[in-house]
Amino acid sequence: MNSEPLLLARPSGEELKLCPEGPWIAANVSMLETLSRSVGADVDRSRAVTLDLSGVSALDTLGAWVLEKLSRRASSSGRPAEFVGVADHFSGLMEEVRQVNRHTPLPAPAPNPVLLRLNDLGKSTVGAREDITIFLQMLGALFMAVIGVLRRPRSLRLTSLIYQLYRIGWQAIPIVVLITFLIGAIIAQQGFFHFRRFGAESYTVDMVGILVLRELGVLIVAIMVAGRSGSAYTAELGSMKMREEIDALSTMGLDPVHVLILPRVAALVIALPILAFIGSIAALYGGGLVAQFYGGMAPAIYIARLHEAISVTHFEVGILKAPFMALVIGVVACSEGLRVKGSAESLGRQTTTAVVKSIFLVIVLDGLFAIFFASIGM
Repeated sequence: MNSEPLLLARPSGEELKLCPEGPWIAANVSMLETLSRSVGADVDRSRAVTLDLSGVSALDTLGAWVLEKLSRRASSSGRPAEFVGVADHFSGLMEEVRQVNRHTPLPAPAPNPVLLRLNDLGKSTVGAREDITIFLQMLGALFMAVIGVLRRPRSLRLTSLIYQLYRIGWQAIPIVVLITFLIGAIIAQQGFFHFRRFGAESYTVDMVGILVLRELGVLIVAIMVAGRSGSAYTAELGSMKMREEIDALSTMGLDPVHVLILPRVAALVIALPILAFIGSIAALYGGGLVAQFYGGMAPAIYIARLHEAISVTHFEVGILKAPFMALVIGVVACSEGLRVKGSAESLGRQTTTAVVKSIFLVIVLDGLFAIFFASIGM
């Protein structure tokens, strides 16, 4: 009887017969691994492998597993492998080893749709709480920056403020005038078309004046500013965050909120009421042109009817909304820009998120103001 393990390889044509002999036990682990590696190339070249265990004098779990690995090496390449000559007192062990890691995983149970909805709701709630927290933090940082400027007026970056006013105010006038002009014209055309059935064409002027001055003028302009300037703010700050320029400002002892965010938000708060006023005038002018060419109403009659239908209160209601909408747009755009990570995908995602959130919050804010002004009789 062999005192050391052996592994004889007996090729027969394209078939290979492996004959392990001696004690295949844990005490000889180094020799077993060496023997297994020595026949690896023969196993890979053969078309069929047979392992004859009739010469094995002693066998434990480790030895059985080394033999099983040889069998699986052949089987993994599509070659048949079988054990022969297994003694009765080794058959149970070999069978146990052969079943290791061969169990078919059970299919995952179908998820409960109610639990999935509850999970989505929980994630949305956590995300909304995080968004509100970041919004309030940015609002607080801006408030502290404003207090700092009031204490030290010379610390205001006037050049940056004027440049931002030029970008988001002056350069936005053409597109604001065009869009609001078309909105006013469309409202007037639809009003004349439908009121004509009842002989009440003159009420179209009332509808145009009240809608434009109270609601649509400032709302349309705020949505345009959110899409145009809000997305630009997010992209600019996000790019600076990716290039670590904001961290560099902090390293130099400068406050990023004071240097980057305050001039942008202040420019928005100043520019949006002006743009809303210009847009409202353009919308009223568009309605007047439609009234003249489509409704047959002379300009003098249109202006007189407009003077009767609207008051300063309507104008005040619309203009008072503008600074608050501008503040919401600026805070959301800047906070989303600072949340950009180090990838272009993150920049695009946060820019889109900023625009969607800004437009949503502007519409919600407009609804809240409508309820508030109605409750106080304005």
